[in-house]
Amino acid sequence: MAAVQWRSRERNYEAELQRCRPEAAPIEFGDYHPLKPIMVTDSKTRRGTRKGSTSSSSSSSSSAPPDPLSSMLDGTDPLSMFAAASASQPAAAAVSHSSSMGDLGRKRREKEEEAVGPDFEPWSMKRGEILARFTTTEKLSINLCMGSDKGKALGPGSSAVSEKVRTRLEELDDLEEGSQKELLNLSQQDYANRIEELNQSLKEAWASDQKVKALKIVIQCSKLLSDTAVIQFYPSKFVLITDILDTFGRLVYDRIWSMCSDPRPLPESFTVEDVNDTAKETCLNWFFKIASIRELLPRLYVEAAILKCNRFLSRTGIQETLPRLTAMIRGIGDPLVAAYARAYLCRVGVEVAPHLKDSLNRNFFDLLATFRQIGGESVQNLLVVQRVEVPEYLTLYSPAINWILQCIAYRAPEVLLTEMMDRCKTMANNALLLNSIMRAFRPEFVAARATDFIGMIKDCDESGFPKHLLFGSLGRSLACADPPESERLSILNEAWKVITKVRSPQDYIGCAEVWVEFTCRHFTKREVNTVLADIIKHLTPDRAFEDAYPQLQSVIRRILTYFHDFSVLFSMERFLPFLDMFQKDGVRVEVCKSIMEVFIKHQVELTRDPVILNAMLHICKTMHDSVNSLTLEDEKRSLALLIVGFMRTVSFGRDFEQQLSFCVEARATFCNLEPVLVQLVHTVNQLAMETRRVMRGSHSRKTAAFVRACAAYSFITIPSLSSIFTRLNLYLLSGQVALANQCLSQADAFLKAAVSVLPEVPHSISIEGKLRSSESFLLDFINNFLATLLVVPDHPEHGVLYLVRGLLNIVQDYTWEENTDAKVRVYLSALPLLAAMSQETFLYSIPKVDSNETLYGGDPKFLSEINKLCETLIGQILDHLKALARDESARRQSALAFSLFGVLLAHGDLRNNKLSQLAVNLWNLSHKQGLSDTRLSVRTLEHVKHQAQQPGMAHLSEAAQRLSLQTRT
Repeated sequence: MAAVQWRSRERNYEAELQRCRPEAAPIEFGDYHPLKPIMVTDSKTRRGTRKGSTSSSSSSSSSAPPDPLSSMLDGTDPLSMFAAASASQPAAAAVSHSSSMGDLGRKRREKEEEAVGPDFEPWSMKRGEILARFTTTEKLSINLCMGSDKGKALGPGSSAVSEKVRTRLEELDDLEEGSQKELLNLSQQDYANRIEELNQSLKEAWASDQKVKALKIVIQCSKLLSDTAVIQFYPSKFVLITDILDTFGRLVYDRIWSMCSDPRPLPESFTVEDVNDTAKETCLNWFFKIASIRELLPRLYVEAAILKCNRFLSRTGIQETLPRLTAMIRGIGDPLVAAYARAYLCRVGVEVAPHLKDSLNRNFFDLLATFRQIGGESVQNLLVVQRVEVPEYLTLYSPAINWILQCIAYRAPEVLLTEMMDRCKTMANNALLLNSIMRAFRPEFVAARATDFIGMIKDCDESGFPKHLLFGSLGRSLACADPPESERLSILNEAWKVITKVRSPQDYIGCAEVWVEFTCRHFTKREVNTVLADIIKHLTPDRAFEDAYPQLQSVIRRILTYFHDFSVLFSMERFLPFLDMFQKDGVRVEVCKSIMEVFIKHQVELTRDPVILNAMLHICKTMHDSVNSLTLEDEKRSLALLIVGFMRTVSFGRDFEQQLSFCVEARATFCNLEPVLVQLVHTVNQLAMETRRVMRGSHSRKTAAFVRACAAYSFITIPSLSSIFTRLNLYLLSGQVALANQCLSQADAFLKAAVSVLPEVPHSISIEGKLRSSESFLLDFINNFLATLLVVPDHPEHGVLYLVRGLLNIVQDYTWEENTDAKVRVYLSALPLLAAMSQETFLYSIPKVDSNETLYGGDPKFLSEINKLCETLIGQILDHLKALARDESARRQSALAFSLFGVLLAHGDLRNNKLSQLAVNLWNLSHKQGLSDTRLSVRTLEHVKHQAQQPGMAHLSEAAQRLSLQTRT
């Protein structure tokens, strides 16, 4: 290896840069401009063209380059493609009948659901709320009459009428005279599970063509709605059982509709004339069988469930049936049962005939007439037996009344609200009715009459329905629509007079939570602060706030929705004490995160406001202190990102010392979150560079001491980080910053620290939960480190190139993975650095920092040291190439040989015969097995020939003639 004598090629970087710049050539655009649209005219071939004639597909200038966007479409635009696809559909209609029927049925149902418009809140949105609100801990029972199943299926029947009648009566007797089955002592969940089992049994019976059994299940479930033994659970029971009724009605309708769709599907807007006789007879069969049910309630519910099937029998069937069913409800004695029966009828009616408002109104007026029954003896006795207070009993009516009024108020004119208010006044301002009116009508209508509603609420009898619930309903409307500006303050005062007198903390916060939004929407921080003080006053005694965390979180969300100026928000005296009520760790952290998210989103300008900084530091510290050994990494990352987002908004302007003091305090506060510490190091480095910019690179004694303090901050902080590559990169970055600020000893310390950490780099690291080899990351870092070493001057107390030698020694001693060329790759990267160091003028430098080019000035001893080091590295690389030949690693050997050839070509002085011969040998070695990249080899050879034509590079001509391309064969 001693035979290799290295000498670096002398470089003139400025001349090389000039040669690499592209030549300027005049371009004649003519009519072409890159921003001018290209007009493409599509002329389709006509059938009547003469034989032999041709039609051009496009008429555009051939000299103009193609439009990249048009070329992506292959000459067709998306709309034309869709049109062509739709035109070809009739020819490809080979879809099975069953699948097409299913699609048509689904589309039909979707269209019907949209009949009332998207602004109508469907029943499905209310279902979950009712089930969650009306619960019980008492035991429930299910009393079912499960008769023997004779397996008779509904169908067209025999031709004789008497046989049909007899069959129906026998089947009905079978339904109502079976054995009684009673399930006792069921919990609420058991009850719901049992009802769901019945729903599944209904579907299974229908699928197995046991229509009688399916009807039997529906009748028995409908009978359960007459049971008010556990009255608090009745609304939830109604929801569960009407699910079964809905399923039954849908099955019957789809069955009859499918009978009309053979062979062609029935159109969505079909008429009675489109229905065949078989379907009509089956439909009549269902209605006759339901009419034979003896008890009123199941007969009413089951007929309402299949109300839509009247479309198959008569144009006016639904219009005639709704009034009859409405009148039938008057025969139900229990006012609560009757109310929900009316709600179900309205629910079905608004789906099938939303235009028939007269029936809905009649239903509502009948409901009002039953209100006098609530004070009757039978209802009062029931409440005494079940130990239910009147206010609680009245709330059971809310879902039914709210739904009925929603159906009536949907797209109703404003005058209807006035009529409803007048009717409510005639009933002595019935609180239950008034509450439903405010919830049902459009918020704009209610807000315009807010003062009138407040007067009506005042006149209500509080013993039946609490006034705070009425104010809560009014507040929900005012949160969506604005009342007249002149009335807003009086509205708030009148409402809060009632709210603040509510004794129950749960009732109080449930109402106050709603009115906080009205206050934030229309008033200043003074009024909001007063509201917060009142909430604290009510919820602090007996730690009542512990049971109201969801409502308190809602209050915070509503405030943050309207207050984005955090200097105003934190200047409220009661805001931080309000946050102190969140004493449960998980809830407190969630609240702090919500505040931070809004702050980061809306705090666009940098801030130094002490009010904001102190409050946000308190919030960030709360989040930080929640971190422990059990905290998930994702949660840590989420918290750290929020805190880092806050850090980036803090700026003290030209007061750099104050900024550094803030970073020192933040480091002590957030020591457990590594991403925050990383951000602090970046912030301090940026601070040092900003100081350099202000001083224009010429530091005074004061600023020089300050940037050294910044370097000391980073030097102390970096070792506390656990991620080794984060440490390495920050050491390198901080060293570069120190070097830029002429802090040579600090830069030297950073770089030596980075070198000392290299032996600790593990072979594999975890990235996003997966182990990956660290080799590529380590090589990237070493390459960046080597690039920095070019401008780092040697320490006067150490030897020549001591940092380069130290790095190479570490690389030499590092335990690399087996079957890897990483170490040799580092040596290959070091050769260009050493070649650059041997130049009289370095490729780049740092202002006001004397690099080795100034210190040594091309000293022969310095150049000799560089050459010896290069020869040693080349010797190590050649030894490795020989070892690869023994290991039969031909592909790796070829790649490394070609890489070393490239280094010699770019940085070595090939006028040296031995070096030139080595380059030729490396070229031949890389092509020996035919494993090299042919394209790369061709381009490299062209480059050598091109370089040989440059001034002072004629010696490359001889080398180029000795470089031959070998085929793989």
